[in-house]
Amino acid sequence: MVREALSSPDYRGDYPYQGIGTITTVMVRTFVALELSETVRGRLKEAQDVLKTSSSRLTFVDPSLIHITVKFLGEVDEKMLARIRDALKPVQYQPFPVSAGNVTVNNPRRPHTVWCAIGDNGNGERLLSLVEDALSSLGFPRESRKFTPHATVARVKYSDPSLFAVLDQLKGRTYGECLVSGMKLKKSTLTPRGPVYEDLLEVKW
Repeated sequence: MVREALSSPDYRGDYPYQGIGTITTVMVRTFVALELSETVRGRLKEAQDVLKTSSSRLTFVDPSLIHITVKFLGEVDEKMLARIRDALKPVQYQPFPVSAGNVTVNNPRRPHTVWCAIGDNGNGERLLSLVEDALSSLGFPRESRKFTPHATVARVKYSDPSLFAVLDQLKGRTYGECLVSGMKLKKSTLTPRGPVYEDLLEVKW
């Protein structure tokens, strides 16, 4: 089942003009995502509370926004959104379980992200392949790196050695399981208080 957000922006040829004969180009930051359950997100907030005891400068993801990114599309012309939605609507998969495991950093030498490793038995990678097949005709390149399922819980602005001591406290903890039964196309608007997400399309399986 496919549900489109009623408030999602569609191009109707009526955007304002800048000067004579120049149409404003509106760029939208978008990505394809999988949602985690409220229970899993709540447990990850507990991990964030422990991380806050570190002397590192971290920017924390609002727990309600923690998700798994399947594919980041980047800044796209708003006029492309209808075509992107049409390409993603037919992508069908089956519901699959995911487990939220260890909280760690993306790179111990130069950490810029604190994330939770996600176990999905390879389903995320297979879904990504379907998504990229669907979007290839629109010019979106395939990922060159292997898909690593994860959920970002914080971004590292400045890393202090205390971060790794705190991560040691979290070793062995897990944050639950949930069933993924669909994917979403999301719009991300960056603000001084953090990103604001808007669902542009939901595809349920």
